[in-house]
Amino acid sequence: MKGYVFHGPGQAAWEEVPDPSVKDATDAIVRVGAVTICGTDLHIIKGDVPEVRPGTVLGHEAVGEVVEVGGDVRTVRPGDRALVSCISPCGRCRYCREGTYGQCLGGGGWILGHLVDGTQAEYVRVPFADLSLHPLPGALRSEDAVMLADIFPTAYEIGVLNGRVRPGDTVVVVGAGPIGLAAIATARLLSPERIVAVDLAPSRLESATAFGADAVADAREDPGQLVADLTGGLGADVVVEAVGVPETFEMCTRMVRPGGHVANIGVHGAPATLHLEDLWIKNVTITTGLVDTRTTPTLLRMASAGRLPTGRMVTHTFPLERMQEAYDVFAGAADTGALKVVLGGEQREVIPVADA
Repeated sequence: MKGYVFHGPGQAAWEEVPDPSVKDATDAIVRVGAVTICGTDLHIIKGDVPEVRPGTVLGHEAVGEVVEVGGDVRTVRPGDRALVSCISPCGRCRYCREGTYGQCLGGGGWILGHLVDGTQAEYVRVPFADLSLHPLPGALRSEDAVMLADIFPTAYEIGVLNGRVRPGDTVVVVGAGPIGLAAIATARLLSPERIVAVDLAPSRLESATAFGADAVADAREDPGQLVADLTGGLGADVVVEAVGVPETFEMCTRMVRPGGHVANIGVHGAPATLHLEDLWIKNVTITTGLVDTRTTPTLLRMASAGRLPTGRMVTHTFPLERMQEAYDVFAGAADTGALKVVLGGEQREVIPVADA
């Protein structure tokens, strides 16, 4: 079979790799039908994730058909169409028993495309299949379902739920890339009074409006003043950081109200200053986290009922063998306008987000 293989910083290729096989009784083998690319994959190729060894097939999100299962697998069987989760929980360790699957101590957690071969291939071995695979209803398109492997659970759990969004809140989302847009969409499920999106790119602010933001602000034009004006000087109840650079994190801490929440989703590669000299007196809660995917079943039901705009996230589709081209389009989002790219699935004309 073929897969997209990491060979070291700046080096990756779509090439022949060995077919996966069942190694443990809890494994399943899935024929990949649709797969997407994550910003984390770009970080790996840049060399920012040193745990990924050269020779590893990348990718941690997919939809496909189960073709083989180990002897201990009970929840799926060959022929089932399933979502491959980005997190593989062992189900037995302390963290898994608490539902904190991302911190699994039993050989799971984020392992696909990280510590073991991942989903950007024709077939993938999925460890801990009973908790890592989610059977899919036939009515849910593969391109829509694959958005629930990582991006929507991450935005919902680490942004919306950690931020404790409540009805009537003012929510600010800093960063209107795919994660920020998913945070906007899932925050709307909890009926905030308003959602404000902050970004540098006009096209992404336009997308934020399409995903449900009530107001948008250019990050260079003092968005804190807009938030103050909208809240009578109080500040935002919840601020979601969805970029991952020091400047945006510090901006979030300036916009949150006393007693409010800053929910950090962004992956940070450099230290950020925590201004405790200002924050210590304000009862501010700051949360971080890796997605656990415990909400994936709920989000799948919401998507099946048409309550989540998963399809709007997909801006480009490719056949699986055009993986390198898809990476180039995704990495060049500033020029291509890419949000999420999907390989495989049903090839179709994609409607621009702003017109959806």
